[in-house]
Amino acid sequence: GAKVVRVLYRFARYVMIENVKKLSVGTGIPSAEAVMQRPRNMYIAKARHRVAYNKLLQILQREHFIFQEYRRKAQ
Repeated sequence: GAKVVRVLYRFARYVMIENVKKLSVGTGIPSAEAVMQRPRNMYIAKARHRVAYNKLLQILQREHFIFQEYRRKAQ
């Protein structure tokens, strides 16, 4: 349900931030800091969050559908 998707989204965001931090060490690229900063315009931040959340939900639904199709064809 929605709670599972929310947890997965937050976990994916955490993993992405940690990967960016690890990959940007010594490069002089402040991308990890940019990800962690609070946005100036909360309306745009909320809109981006909704887009990312919906995209993740679509990906998970498509993956679930594909797994169901594989199970059905395997039987």
